[in-house]
Amino acid sequence: MGEFERATAVEPGERPGRYRAEIAEGWDIGGNANGGYLLAIAARALVAATGRPAPVSLTAHYLSPGQPGRLDIDTTVIREGRRFATATATLSAAGRPVLTALGTFGEPGGGPGNIEVASWVDGGPPDLPPPEDCAGDPDRAEAAAAVAIQQPPSFATRVEQRLHPEDIGFFRGEPTGEARIRGWFRLRNGEPMDAIALTCAIDAFPPTIFNLDLPVGWTPTLELTVHVRRRPAPGWLACAFTTRFVTDGLLEEDGEIWDSEGHLVAQGRQLALVPRPTGTVPSGL
Repeated sequence: MGEFERATAVEPGERPGRYRAEIAEGWDIGGNANGGYLLAIAARALVAATGRPAPVSLTAHYLSPGQPGRLDIDTTVIREGRRFATATATLSAAGRPVLTALGTFGEPGGGPGNIEVASWVDGGPPDLPPPEDCAGDPDRAEAAAAVAIQQPPSFATRVEQRLHPEDIGFFRGEPTGEARIRGWFRLRNGEPMDAIALTCAIDAFPPTIFNLDLPVGWTPTLELTVHVRRRPAPGWLACAFTTRFVTDGLLEEDGEIWDSEGHLVAQGRQLALVPRPTGTVPSGL
């Protein structure tokens, strides 16, 4: 069992529909568990609850920061169909709700059996230098945010990222002026990427707005939606994230993840809060 699989594992609880998990140490950013990591825990519980192999669409609302320790996960299966099942999950710590999610589960990528399905793709993977030519410091991906809130980087040391050299101006204190982050992603030590790992990868990169003339710090996610289009082929994932609108203290971030064979494997959109000035870290949302 790989490190990510261990860190997102769930086990049956004391009654039907309830599961237990642990928010593992080291999957945080500035002391708060990464949002994609929490979503992956919810996805594992819902796979168990529905008996379906993978998330196809999953939306989470974040209610309070996640801290290392026990989670109780309450699930409800809303509908079971031939191809898909839909269910909800609420993650709670010491009676405090952390996240609530609604998802549809099944087998991403194609119809049942051998039925051929239509495809039309207007786009492609981001233009990235080879991973060895990208910024590869494992702490770099979250270092700027960690410094801003006076916490050591942690989540970025649990995964492998390589950031496009043109998109790391914020790290030098020289934001590019374009709300865009591109780079490569994979799990450490050869751990294979599956559909659940994609729910983590979609929230694994530095916020796009770090490259704007805005505060650099914790960017709390309010809502995150992931669409899993297919299971990824082995190898690095090519990722691209952009933001078009930052208004009234809120921003949206759109993401695409492409596998090593050039297939679109996941899309994401999240709504997040603009970081507060350095040194002001909210205790809740």
